[in-house]
Amino acid sequence: MFGRRRREQTPAPAGAAGPGRAEETGRAEDAEARGSGHGAREAGPWDAGEDYPRRERVDLGGLRLPVDPGFEVQLNLAGEQIVGAVVVFDESALQVHAFAAPKRSGIWDEVRAELAEGVKSAGGTAEERQGPFGVELAARVPAEGTAQPVRYIGVDGPRWFLRAVISGRAALDAGTAATLEDVVRDIVVVRGDEPMAPKEPIELQLPPEARQAVERRTEAPDLNPFERGPEIAEVR
Repeated sequence: MFGRRRREQTPAPAGAAGPGRAEETGRAEDAEARGSGHGAREAGPWDAGEDYPRRERVDLGGLRLPVDPGFEVQLNLAGEQIVGAVVVFDESALQVHAFAAPKRSGIWDEVRAELAEGVKSAGGTAEERQGPFGVELAARVPAEGTAQPVRYIGVDGPRWFLRAVISGRAALDAGTAATLEDVVRDIVVVRGDEPMAPKEPIELQLPPEARQAVERRTEAPDLNPFERGPEIAEVR
């Protein structure tokens, strides 16, 4: 179920919020600090301090990512640091990254403008439109000689910002998109209490069972350097 990738499939311009665990305190303040426009709190993304619905999620430290049968989860790396996750489903990909943000103001408007400028500079197109999470960016990004459809979604939370990028079939097919949108709605962001600069990535980590697998692999003797070793995987 888990893999690692070192490159994103879609552009994230510098400064565009592109590439700790907190106790559940201050819930009322966190809920009040959530950005407006989301209506009643019937769906997320959720803050770790909120009373969010319990369900199966992969614990990545800074993100708790919902999982369902048929999902493949990959991790985005910046050097050795895990900064994002990708859910692969039905010829589609959902990339999610969480960043620190000011306590009393959101950054999606600023980030969206930076993303649009970056896409256009790369020879693509981008326009704003209304989506299930508010204003999003519908783009076509040059990739391998074609224009790849991409949706950029942003959600401002209390002292954090979540960026979601939908590509592949789900960027155009509403049915497939609905499955990945439900993933976004059920994500839990664990911002932590430590000071962080705006747009600084919230660091992620391997879930406990995956870390144990890596440790066992590291400690095991390398009997055959040409034999493929165990991988971090989980079949659902």
